[in-house]
Amino acid sequence: MPVAAAARTIRHVKRYSEILDVLVRHGFDDVVSNFGLDRLLQRGYGLVGAKREPTELMSRPARMRRVMEDLGPTFMKLGQMLSCRKDLVPDEWSKEFEKLQAEGPKLPFEAIREVLHAEFVGREQELFASIEEEPIAAASMAQVHRAVLTDGKPVVLKILRPGTEQRTQADLEILSTLAEFVENHFANVGFHPTDVVREFARELKREVDFTYEARSTDTLRRAFADDPNVRFPEVYWKATTRRVLALEEFTGVLLSRMTEENLTPEQRRDVVSHGADAVAKQCLEIGVFHADPHPGNLFALVQPDGRAIAGFIDCGMTGRLERRTMDELAQLVKGVAEADVDRVIEICGAFANVPPTTLSNPAFRADMADMVRSFEVRSFEQFDLPGLLNSLFETMRAHRLRFPAELIMLIKALTTIEAVGRSVDPTFDLIAHLRPSIERVVRQRYGWKAIRGRLLRNLGEYAALIEDLPSEIKLLIAAARQNNFAINLQHKGLSTLTQTIEHASRNIGFAMMVTGLTVASSILVHASGSPERAGLQSLGIIGFIAAGVLAIVYLIANRRWISSQRNDENGR
Repeated sequence: MPVAAAARTIRHVKRYSEILDVLVRHGFDDVVSNFGLDRLLQRGYGLVGAKREPTELMSRPARMRRVMEDLGPTFMKLGQMLSCRKDLVPDEWSKEFEKLQAEGPKLPFEAIREVLHAEFVGREQELFASIEEEPIAAASMAQVHRAVLTDGKPVVLKILRPGTEQRTQADLEILSTLAEFVENHFANVGFHPTDVVREFARELKREVDFTYEARSTDTLRRAFADDPNVRFPEVYWKATTRRVLALEEFTGVLLSRMTEENLTPEQRRDVVSHGADAVAKQCLEIGVFHADPHPGNLFALVQPDGRAIAGFIDCGMTGRLERRTMDELAQLVKGVAEADVDRVIEICGAFANVPPTTLSNPAFRADMADMVRSFEVRSFEQFDLPGLLNSLFETMRAHRLRFPAELIMLIKALTTIEAVGRSVDPTFDLIAHLRPSIERVVRQRYGWKAIRGRLLRNLGEYAALIEDLPSEIKLLIAAARQNNFAINLQHKGLSTLTQTIEHASRNIGFAMMVTGLTVASSILVHASGSPERAGLQSLGIIGFIAAGVLAIVYLIANRRWISSQRNDENGR
């Protein structure tokens, strides 16, 4: 174990013991044993002391969900992240992890007030006219209270629980050590645990820094500022810090608390259609999207005229699509609609970041052709974007090609809003509702205005290339005239062949040496027929012994070489 990992293990030995106890208690002693996790503490899992709970009727995914719930906020957040990453865990596990709710016990207001004192030193009276001591929500990492600013505006304060940053930092160090341990001892996990933990650490640091959520909320609010059917809360920056987030309070019906009495069928359809439009615009046009639009994060805001508009809250989990990814997404839709299999495969190569030669596998091309045919409509009248992305993901996963994490979050967002639509208004058809948005985006990407815009954006680069081209050609010609023009070729993958040839050459030389000694010794022994030639017989026997020793040395060395080659192949 590396020195840094050993130091982390010693520092958090109590927490390690707790993790092992919880795993054993929920029936994962086989995991502790098979992965050798008990060796981190130099103790057998049988000594941990946990009593197993009766789990015969629970599936392994359900028991792992219980493990994460018992281990607290960091591991619950890990489960929630994995629920969005079907590329890392099987479907039944991701569906089980979706049940993880980050609810927590209510803290007394004295503890919350200490956080406010530390964040707003001497400024509380200037900022807040009043703060309600009874929380309206309590999660595993934060607690929410109503408040009124000194200018009379009602707000909600999301306040980080005391000690959360320290606990999450300790748990992240433990997860890093466990990931390094698994990666060093098990070669065929199917993914790189250290990369997953690194990505999770990045996401978790955003969760405990409320300025990230504030910026995401502000970005989406500005993007929908001119849309009368969608609202995001206003961020009150003067009362926002890393540990406190002050947001506009929505007064409406939270969809998770919707009843037949508080929303009419027309209002339900309004809020679902506006919410779906908003998610489509976020994903296909803005490039920043709310990654978890479940009923607990969606308000129905009833207007004076009786209409209901969609209000989004909790933008802590957001996805971001680069302009290039959004363009590739539009090309994918166009390629599938036009049954252009080669174009779709090219987009897959861009998604997976692999060269075209990797995609030449006949089985992969056949599977992609089948997938494209299943969505071939030649128009957008029946286009199913969530279904397309999900099928593409499954096909690429089957052939061990990486699917972008941001697109997996996009699938999650689209399927979540589709589930919200079914639960709020069973007659709502998300696919039919999204078709105009998809058609509009694709046509915008390939219309004359879009092409002209791309040309104008790249005009400066084209001009610079043309300007530099004569001088570059001049340098090449000058180098050729001075015989300084050279082409360097780099070969890859021949080192193993070279080593094998060298080893075979050594074996041949060794075998010839042993054979020569054996033949010479035989001649000497045969020639020692008389007493005066007894010395020849002794010399021949010595030769036989030397040949035998050399043969044994050769066999041992050859066996070690074969073993080292196998280890190298397993490492690769």
